[in-house]
Amino acid sequence: MRWALILLLTATVFAVPDATACRAHGTDISVTRGPDVLDTGDADTDISHASPDMSDTGTSSAISDISAADISDIAAAGGRSDVGVAVMDLESGQAVSQQGDQPFYSASLSKLILAVDALQQPLSDADHDLIDRALSASDDNAMDVMWTRFDGMDAIGRVAAEAGLTGTHAPDDPSQWGEVVITANDMVKLYAYIGGSPVHDAVVAALSSAPATAADGFDQAFGLLGVTGVYAKQGWMYYLPSDVYLHSAGVLDSRYAIAVLTTSPTGSWTTARQSIDAVTTAVLAKLGVNG
Repeated sequence: MRWALILLLTATVFAVPDATACRAHGTDISVTRGPDVLDTGDADTDISHASPDMSDTGTSSAISDISAADISDIAAAGGRSDVGVAVMDLESGQAVSQQGDQPFYSASLSKLILAVDALQQPLSDADHDLIDRALSASDDNAMDVMWTRFDGMDAIGRVAAEAGLTGTHAPDDPSQWGEVVITANDMVKLYAYIGGSPVHDAVVAALSSAPATAADGFDQAFGLLGVTGVYAKQGWMYYLPSDVYLHSAGVLDSRYAIAVLTTSPTGSWTTARQSIDAVTTAVLAKLGVNG
């Protein structure tokens, strides 16, 4: 019965701009990107979360004021969405997370991981242009070329090893870079690694130039993007039959690395945006940022 429903949904799937199809581990379930096409309305917002992961390895910072109850409440602001959230003080190494080690499909956050590896190689001007387009406008066509040109499958493993990313690995299907597996904890660790890497300036410049509208026409103004003093990589993906992935991972005021990863089961871009925005707003409020 489930497969019959999936096939029916696939046959009647909506049209979206630049809806790059992906395969979910060999099935005919598609992954698409685009604007809100289905809104199921408000639903029960109760959601349970695992106990938070917390560490205090450095000097006092705004993270010191985020308690276990606080980070749990921050994640719960996502309502029905599955949420992984992590914050790290890049100066002290102090970090806090909720479901920080839960795996998520990366969507376009894999572009950041691949760029880190690619930028450590000799590059042409055309190569730099590809990386800039992938990081700023989240250009899928640029990423398609990069994934092949820069050995995407092995690149993910190289960066994971170099940056100490314990929950990040390449996709099961080598053709689906949106199915790289990541965690919120690993994304803040990645930014910590970038901070001490020769690739730092190129990454920050590209992310800082992100336009409000992505290459595929998607509105990138959700989560961290658009907040003063923040540069971030955004990710979005629609995974049939109803999962909406929205991710936002970046750095605030050159000090706090923040990752908010969400999967909404509602099939609604609007509801998913409300969810990730609520979580992000709650995080920023604890860091002393309003708006």
